[in-house]
Amino acid sequence: MVEEPALYRFRCYRFNGLGKANQYVSPHPVYLSLGKDSKSRQVAYRGLFQWELDFDVINDIRQAVTQNQPLGNSRFYTKIETMTGQRREPKPRGRPKKPKDNEPEENLNQGELPL
Repeated sequence: MVEEPALYRFRCYRFNGLGKANQYVSPHPVYLSLGKDSKSRQVAYRGLFQWELDFDVINDIRQAVTQNQPLGNSRFYTKIETMTGQRREPKPRGRPKKPKDNEPEENLNQGELPL
């Protein structure tokens, strides 16, 4: 990407954040609600882009997108699971681990069909 939003050529940042004229961009109602005049709206809009995401947050977002899962806390997952009837919490990567030699006998044959 770019070091700062104003350098990205396909964004409306220069229009909304810097007040540069652009015939293809018109103010959105949410943008207009950021302030009473254009200068206050520009300052508020630039403030939206002042911080960077933490590396862990970016990884969480990537994992959620890759697994087609929602991103949230346990309360959010519970609500989604209740609404959909499906498990929504991210699953760990890879296959389930094989049982160790010291596991109880009844767990070793779990899932086998009788012949």
